[in-house]
Amino acid sequence: MLCVVIPVYNRWHYTEACLEALRQQTFRPFRTVVVNDGSTDQTAEQIQALYPEVILLEGAGNLFWTAAVNLGIGYALQSGATLILTLNNDTLPAADFLEKMHLHHLRHPDALIGALELDAATGEIIYGGEKTDWRLATAHSLLSVVPPESRYGLHAVDWLPGRGLLIPAGVFQKTGLFDQKTFPHYFADLDFTHTARRYGYLLCLNYDARLLTWPEASGDRQNKSRKSLRNYLNHLFGIKGGGNLRDFSRFARRHCPPHYLPSYLVLGSLRRMIGYFLHK
Repeated sequence: MLCVVIPVYNRWHYTEACLEALRQQTFRPFRTVVVNDGSTDQTAEQIQALYPEVILLEGAGNLFWTAAVNLGIGYALQSGATLILTLNNDTLPAADFLEKMHLHHLRHPDALIGALELDAATGEIIYGGEKTDWRLATAHSLLSVVPPESRYGLHAVDWLPGRGLLIPAGVFQKTGLFDQKTFPHYFADLDFTHTARRYGYLLCLNYDARLLTWPEASGDRQNKSRKSLRNYLNHLFGIKGGGNLRDFSRFARRHCPPHYLPSYLVLGSLRRMIGYFLHK
């Protein structure tokens, strides 16, 4: 059984659109679990009224992404799920999204599989997987090396984001759940997929499964778009800060090859401190 886990906090218009897209899926059967972390915009009431097939779990507003996802995964595993798909509410899976993900799972049952991302406003491909350059503390997009005529099927990557991530249930027996204590919001998906890769699991980006996203909807993007000292400090030190230096250093010490660690920490920290001002 496939179980889709979606953490939400407010933004009902995104959640509704996502749930509608799931209703249109060509693949059946699957279950949807929404973890509502204390929304104040009638999210819970709307789901109960309009989507009775959705399993609704409640948080108190202090779960953040990682603990919310873990709550949903824990429920799914206890219910007998053999496949978990983590999905953010500000995404729109194409009608054949689950079908394409499940098809490649059957071909590679031990792989963790991510999705090709397109800008929901323009239809432009914006994410096709990355390879990590530990030496320069950066990542190289596969879109720069995979020509349009080869953008199909699975492509090996070094890590996968949690928005649209298919995980065989057996992976959790080796890795445990996402590390909510160390990475309460950002970096949890990087940490989890790097850990899975270390255990020998293949990480692949599925170019046949298309996921529409709104890049500017993320909290960190919005934080960067409104420049202020307060937002800068939130970017570097806040739990929801995409440049959180504490989480970055924890990730680096856990996963970076030791001989690259000093340069990775220095260059990566500088990119996060300076990058805030380069984003318009």
